Amino acid sequence: MFDTLTDKLGLAFKHLTAKGRLNPEDVEAGLREVRLALLEADVNYKVAREFVDRVRTRAVGSDVLESLTPGQQVIKIVFGELVELLGGEDSGITYNPEPPTTILLLGLQGAGKTTTAVKLALLVRADGHRPVLIAADLRRPAAVEQLRTMADEQQIPMLVPDGSHGLGRGVAQALATARRQGADVVVVDTAGRLHLDQPLMDELQALRGAVPVQHSLLVVDAMTGQEAVRVAGAFKDQVGVDGIVLTKLDGDARGGAALSMRAAIGLKVWYCGVGERPRDLEPFHPERMARRILGMGDVLTLIERSQEQISQEEAESAQERMREGRLTLDDFVTQLRQLRRLGPLESILGLMPGGRDLIKAQGSALPDERQLHHLEAIVLSMTPEERRRPELVDSSRRRRIARGSGTTPAEVSRLIKGFEQMRVMMKSLSGTGGRRRLAQELLKSPRGGLPLLRG
Repeated sequence: MFDTLTDKLGLAFKHLTAKGRLNPEDVEAGLREVRLALLEADVNYKVAREFVDRVRTRAVGSDVLESLTPGQQVIKIVFGELVELLGGEDSGITYNPEPPTTILLLGLQGAGKTTTAVKLALLVRADGHRPVLIAADLRRPAAVEQLRTMADEQQIPMLVPDGSHGLGRGVAQALATARRQGADVVVVDTAGRLHLDQPLMDELQALRGAVPVQHSLLVVDAMTGQEAVRVAGAFKDQVGVDGIVLTKLDGDARGGAALSMRAAIGLKVWYCGVGERPRDLEPFHPERMARRILGMGDVLTLIERSQEQISQEEAESAQERMREGRLTLDDFVTQLRQLRRLGPLESILGLMPGGRDLIKAQGSALPDERQLHHLEAIVLSMTPEERRRPELVDSSRRRRIARGSGTTPAEVSRLIKGFEQMRVMMKSLSGTGGRRRLAQELLKSPRGGLPLLRG
């Protein structure tokens, strides 16, 4: 989502770090580019101006301008202010000491509220809690069935309140049922509208007054930019909001909503939706997000994703086989599937330091999901012996494998050649200085060090 902002800020910082010494005029020129980058990212004008003013106040001091690396010092100041702009400390659910913890999801229709309810339930279940969903959107046709379908797929219990005597009373009764069933977290999916209106606010106010609510979270669409900030302000004033869930951060929104929420209306982003899969909801970490925006990568999030999707046994087994140089094409397919479980390749590379530079260097050559499927199909079209010993694959076998996988003999050859290069590289890493050799190999590679994924 922040790609354009990252590129613009990178250009501004490049001008600052290229100079050995800085004067106030240099800083002012760099901050002018920073302000323009924020405005182009749809950040609230007042927020952008105040942000730049705070950076300027700290950046023109003698301790910065007279330091040995003034450009890096300015970047450090921008990073610190960016963390504060995004919320400072992490925020999240505080669980009720007397269960259940009730979480009310608010939002306009189309923001992704119902999907977020299921994702949030999965997130708390992964932390060892016992969630139950309550379908309190009794107005929208098929809203209950939509939630039921997704809840059944993820095996999450769901209750539908009886609204015949009022929604508040029905939800209170459903909450009591959830408590008897042993639930310690209840996520309530409420009704929405296509736009803000008073009847919706009155209904939500009544509902919040009828049931004990630990947290009210507002679900907003990042693609709507400053409109999301306006909607959040209205819900905060009339219903009460504790935190924001920002959906569609994997889209091409410019990021203005995430950067403006706290400064404009005093609300922090608690969670962010990063994809359409049920598990694509992540806690929002201001420091990690600031690192992503400044092109520093987000290794901690990448590690957490890997730990969720890849077991310790799988990781240790793969590491041992790499060390011993015993990699086969069966191992490659296993690792390819693990890679796809982590998300799109571009998203994974974006979390690595320098990953955005690699993405830009690869351009259209970066493999997409379809190409990864092709690579897997090629390997699965081989015999077990060919997967263990790819050197056996001659021209006639390549033609047979290509027919079986719906590819071409040239693609089969590229995959085998790339695999052999990777196997040699991994074997060379088992000795002293392996990391240094890996770095050298990646730098020598004209296609960014991804030989096996070129097919």
